[in-house]
Amino acid sequence: MEGPVELMAERGPVATMPLAAPPRRGLLQRAVRPIFSAETWLAFIHLMTGTVTGLLAFAVVVSLTVTGILTLWFFLAGLPVLVSMFWLCLQFGRAERARFAAVLGVRLPAPPIDLSRGASLWQRTKRLIAARGTRRQFGYALVRLPLSLAEAAVVFVVWTAAIALFGLPLFSWLIFELEWHIGIRPPHPGVMLVAMLLGVILLLAAPQLTLGMAAVDTAVARYLIGPGGSTDQTERISQLERSRARVVDAAEAERRRIERDLHDGAQQRLVSLAMNLGRAKARFADDPEAARAIIDQAHTEAKEALAELRNLVRGVHPPVLADRGLDAAISGLAALCPVPVAVRADAGPRPTASAEAIAYFIVAEALTNVAKHAHASRAGVSVTRHGEVLRVVIRDDGVGGADPRGQGLAGLADRLAGVDGRLSVHSPAGGPTVIEAELPCRS
Repeated sequence: MEGPVELMAERGPVATMPLAAPPRRGLLQRAVRPIFSAETWLAFIHLMTGTVTGLLAFAVVVSLTVTGILTLWFFLAGLPVLVSMFWLCLQFGRAERARFAAVLGVRLPAPPIDLSRGASLWQRTKRLIAARGTRRQFGYALVRLPLSLAEAAVVFVVWTAAIALFGLPLFSWLIFELEWHIGIRPPHPGVMLVAMLLGVILLLAAPQLTLGMAAVDTAVARYLIGPGGSTDQTERISQLERSRARVVDAAEAERRRIERDLHDGAQQRLVSLAMNLGRAKARFADDPEAARAIIDQAHTEAKEALAELRNLVRGVHPPVLADRGLDAAISGLAALCPVPVAVRADAGPRPTASAEAIAYFIVAEALTNVAKHAHASRAGVSVTRHGEVLRVVIRDDGVGGADPRGQGLAGLADRLAGVDGRLSVHSPAGGPTVIEAELPCRS
């Protein structure tokens, strides 16, 4: 009986000791981990870099605002300066949203500001000045510097005080070693112990304070350079409803075009093919030579019908786009264009099928316009990806004068609007023409 009793006594400590140790190690790890976590130091970097971007924005915006206001009396000479300042505020807001996404991983949707290229320059200027999102981003450009200075000062002081108090014993030892030179006596050991405990408390609280400041900064940015409040959300919903209506209209027009092409093209050729085969069948016994000629004509019509059907299918959704991706599909379009086209496509990770299809049809429509109307000697297509934005640029050296309100380009703008994209057309008389499209994409 002694063997089993000793065995149970030996197993007891082995079974109980591991159960008590992990909670203490887990508690210590949970307390210390935020100090060394990447999330804490990315938030710290974000708060510090905010002072730099805020200083640049504050200097530019204040100088342009003062210059514009002081020169308004002189035949409204300051108005272009103020419009440029508002436009720079929008670009600063875009850069800040990119900074939040890159450093903190926070995605801030852009505020609803309708600056569609279909409108005139004066209409876009009025929309820019009157938009609530523009005023909020102007306020953000002014607030960014003092807000960042306050946040950075609080975080820097807390981290510095925590490290200084926690390292006071080491600092006191250095003072003791240098006492003969500087004549300073180290503090009392009790004072050092209290200071060290206070340093530990501050060191454990500093990561939470840093993350809290980053959360406050995100909340401010979400309202000023993000979607804003309920009124702006209502405006955004209305804008999306209008975009959806335009997409539905464009899809209906595309469906009618396909029906018309089928009825007027391939269907008529197939009807003619059936009639010719019927004539050949009737003459085959009496006049084989005439029947053979009719069959040759029917064979030609069959090949033409297949070509039309192939072009129609390619216009709906090209097979090469699904099989080999956007790069190969655009290269195929460039090869079919009568104007020499240089292609540079670097879309990175393959985007969604809908983004690829929209980008493909943008390039197809633009190259069709180049071939028909531009009288260009060369053209270029560039497809690049920046994060979750796919950017398509088509250039040509033609005569220019492309109308953004024309049926083709307006249809592309409507299709882009349905996915929160943007179409820009710059085509002065005499050229060159630059068509730029940006659309969201995800892999």
